[in-house]
Amino acid sequence: MTDKLSFENLDFPKIILASGSKIRAEILTNAGLTFDIINRPIDEASIKEALLAEKVPMRDIADALAETKSVRVSAQNAGLVIGADQIMVMDNQLFDKPKSIKEARERLLTMRGKTHELLGAVVISEKGQTVWRHSSKTRLFVRDFSEEFLDSYLEQEGDFVLKSVGGYRFEGLGANLFTKVEGDFFSILGLSLLPVLDFLRLRGAIQT
Repeated sequence: MTDKLSFENLDFPKIILASGSKIRAEILTNAGLTFDIINRPIDEASIKEALLAEKVPMRDIADALAETKSVRVSAQNAGLVIGADQIMVMDNQLFDKPKSIKEARERLLTMRGKTHELLGAVVISEKGQTVWRHSSKTRLFVRDFSEEFLDSYLEQEGDFVLKSVGGYRFEGLGANLFTKVEGDFFSILGLSLLPVLDFLRLRGAIQT
């Protein structure tokens, strides 16, 4: 007689989010996950600078950042550690988060009427080793908005525009900047939820 496998007899791996991102935490919470947050900042600027100097593909930069965040926390904490990152590419140029409202305004004016890409990566590590990774690419088409609209948008959003590379919260007022998008909604927000859930089910970290 073969014994049936029951998750009730297993120790469920702890889930840890290695990110200080509020929206990533909300995505996991809204999906019903129980998890800890342990954020250990890394020197993102140096990593990006080194990889750009090596002329690596842009998608590999997001992956390297996500992996560094995940592995750093995983090396000191038991469980499945989720690290994620996202970069914005427009006209073959990588953009960082704007440092001021003025810079955000200039950025958005540059984006007006153009298409840009958000390249995302999610890496899950355990015991300091990467055990799963996922990459995503979304394309966003910015409409030809007026400067009056932009000024009103910036006034309403305030410092929120400094928290994303594109200067927008797609899940909020930022949706008004676009005519269409190509790609997964959750990936635009910075965490490819459905593939993550599939892996966590496979590992028995959440119910199947």
